[in-house]
Amino acid sequence: MTSWRSLVLRIGEKCPEYGGNADFKDQIETCFGVVRRELLHSNDDILSFLLQCAEQLPHKIPLYGTLVGLLNLEDEEFVRRIVENTHANLQVSLDTGNCNKIRILMRFLTVLMCSKVLQPSALVVLFESLLSSAATTVDEEKGNPSWQACADFYINCILICLPWGGPELVEQVPEEIDRVMVGIQAYMSIRRHVSDAGCSVFEYIDDRSQGDCEKDFLEDLWSHVQDLSNKGWKLDSVPRPHLTFEPQLVGGKSHDFGPVTCPEVPDPPALAKGIAYGKQKHEAELKYPQRIRRLNIFPASKTENLQPVDRFVVEEYLLDILFFLNGCRKECASSMVGLPVPFRYEYLMAETIFSQILLLPQPPFRPIYYTLVIMDLCKALPGAFPAVVAGAVRSLFDKISDLDMECRTRLILWFSHHLSNFQFIWPWEEWSYVLDLPKWAPQRVFVQEVLERQVRLSYWDKIKQSIESVPALEELLPPKGTTNFRYSAADVDQTEHGLSTQLTSMVKERSTTREIISWIEDDVIPAHGWDITLRVITQTLLNIGSKSFTHLITVLERYGQVIAKLCPDQDKQFLLICELSEFWRNNAQMTAIAIDRMMGYRLLSNVAIVIWVFSESNVNQFHTSDHPWEILGNAVTKTFNRITDLRKEISSLEKSVVSAKEASSKALAELEDAKSKLTLTLVDNEPVLAEDPAKMKRLNSNAEKANSKEVSTQESLEAKEALFARAADEIEALFIFLYKSFCNVLAEPLRETEGSLHKSGEADEMAIEQEEDTSAMELDNEGRSSHRSHANGRGTANGYNVGEKEQWCLTTLGYVKALTRQYASEIWPLVEKLDAEVLTEDVHPLLRKAIYSGLCRPQEF
Repeated sequence: MTSWRSLVLRIGEKCPEYGGNADFKDQIETCFGVVRRELLHSNDDILSFLLQCAEQLPHKIPLYGTLVGLLNLEDEEFVRRIVENTHANLQVSLDTGNCNKIRILMRFLTVLMCSKVLQPSALVVLFESLLSSAATTVDEEKGNPSWQACADFYINCILICLPWGGPELVEQVPEEIDRVMVGIQAYMSIRRHVSDAGCSVFEYIDDRSQGDCEKDFLEDLWSHVQDLSNKGWKLDSVPRPHLTFEPQLVGGKSHDFGPVTCPEVPDPPALAKGIAYGKQKHEAELKYPQRIRRLNIFPASKTENLQPVDRFVVEEYLLDILFFLNGCRKECASSMVGLPVPFRYEYLMAETIFSQILLLPQPPFRPIYYTLVIMDLCKALPGAFPAVVAGAVRSLFDKISDLDMECRTRLILWFSHHLSNFQFIWPWEEWSYVLDLPKWAPQRVFVQEVLERQVRLSYWDKIKQSIESVPALEELLPPKGTTNFRYSAADVDQTEHGLSTQLTSMVKERSTTREIISWIEDDVIPAHGWDITLRVITQTLLNIGSKSFTHLITVLERYGQVIAKLCPDQDKQFLLICELSEFWRNNAQMTAIAIDRMMGYRLLSNVAIVIWVFSESNVNQFHTSDHPWEILGNAVTKTFNRITDLRKEISSLEKSVVSAKEASSKALAELEDAKSKLTLTLVDNEPVLAEDPAKMKRLNSNAEKANSKEVSTQESLEAKEALFARAADEIEALFIFLYKSFCNVLAEPLRETEGSLHKSGEADEMAIEQEEDTSAMELDNEGRSSHRSHANGRGTANGYNVGEKEQWCLTTLGYVKALTRQYASEIWPLVEKLDAEVLTEDVHPLLRKAIYSGLCRPQEF
């Protein structure tokens, strides 16, 4: 017999538990019958499991709400506990800022109201509590407008409940819900419009194309809810199973819901604008992030039957499933293709997933998760979804010139990984025209980088074979990943060759690091100089470690101190990177890995890497290759990870210090208490202590150990704090130096291109022609567009019409913004110093704008 857990979990699915029957009414009745019988034996288990299902399978909340409504007819006390538990969970979620849980619990309460479990007036009171907090927050005099992200989130929570409960609220408490709607309208009139420029997927340099008058996400949702209200709250995307059982549900007791309190936002900064305001605004947006930035990939005709609110509801379903089922790939895909809606939504599903892959400043999960989800959906819907995904790729490719640089990198990584799971099959002939474009054209660079990443995921010959339908594309393949060992050639300098051979022998004979350093200092440097020594040592050790990643790690671990002794400062480390990049000039991946590992072993400083990235040879390929940006990104990320790890360790140690102090105080108190109870007795006419000596010894030992642990934990904390202080200085120096480097390389090109740096920024939708419905990605013609008519308006039959210097500036500025946005939390504390040392009056406005945009900081000039 099917267990009650399976029935609750699988409700709403066409599954064996319900005999393949997908009828909601029958499933609810079956589940209710079994759960009702089990209430006497498993009351607590059912309560906790039911709440867990409602919270983590929110697309089924209407079904769970109806089930609770039916249980309310049988056991009011049980349902009262459900309401009380939900209230307690909501309050904790508000206090901790758990956005997803707040949202879901409010939706659950709304559905409970529909099922007559909760009084409608109690739900309205909850709405008004959030509304009052939001209105106070954005009030210039009483609140702190820099925390508008929190206030917007509260209003968003109210609005997203209305598609699920609007009809019932209007029917039962019309005046009260009207009061809420009026309050929301008043809030919308005093809040500030949110500009999305810093986190927009598509990047426009020309302000006129930015569309400041466009609605932000909350304004858009509010207009849709108003439209839904005007249409009598009728929509197709929200199932209403409670209506089937309404004659029964009205007999249940409606429970009250206690008040909730919203946490107070921090005190406002002294100035309504400026750096302090920006820091608080950034903090608020981190705690209450925007959940989705809508990505309209396909033309409206693909979703023309959807009301705007239906689209929003389906997005909510999909995002909830992605969030709560992130550890269950199969369940995630199954739930995404089985939403309780009566219309097809493959295009909307693709847009929602891609909106998460490209979500700025960062998606909720690692990109690999979305890659796996798309793969599973292609398998679950083989006749439809692969064609939709291919169409999305083509659409984004047509718009690649306007894509944010970080989004472009994510798209490259996702697409190359996706193809690796489909035998690297893609109709490359569609994109063969990129060979006629300049080497700096974004579409050509995109194809080149995808092919390079595919080589990393497979091998060169395999990828060459995958493009055999367009042999000319071999021009865009990276070189075969062979080493460039200087001393393998016959005409090499024999002296250096001999030194290399001697070092190789010493390594094979397992000479110690000290022996090799002595040989270098006593024999090599005095006779041949430092430059030759560096070349020989670097080339030889890298050649020994070139067989595999493991070999490289072994060499660096065993002989890293040789390199450290040879290159103690940034200037010498720069030359070391030059030798390294020359050795691996045919393998960008190994160059990046070797530099990253050397930095990990403290053989290279982050500043030395930045100096190398901004050397002339690398600067000249900023717009034609992602290679320098990959290495720069790795260096900044590793520095950022160090300080992040130290923060976590310090936080943990601080808790340990508190625990150690409490344990020490307790042990000392027990010892003092035992001493105070000592009494004297006479033994052989001599006074002695009557206490058990063994017990006193144990208490003394415990006190000493507790005190020792407290001291050692405090010392560990102080050591970590010292490391953190050094790491903070290091990351500050890195960012200041990095931005100074950007200023230096951008100053002259920006002056020379001033007046010609702009993007077309057309807002027209990406044109997609009728697709062929096929599951094979290589046969899909979805969205195939003319080579002569690209949506960005710059790809033409004659080629890409943006000049090389202009494209270099656009690409570099794009990466400035992307890096700033990615590490905004570390950069905001440095803003005063950044303003004083870097963003001076003579800095170019476009560079300032890129940095400000990355920080979501208003322009102040």
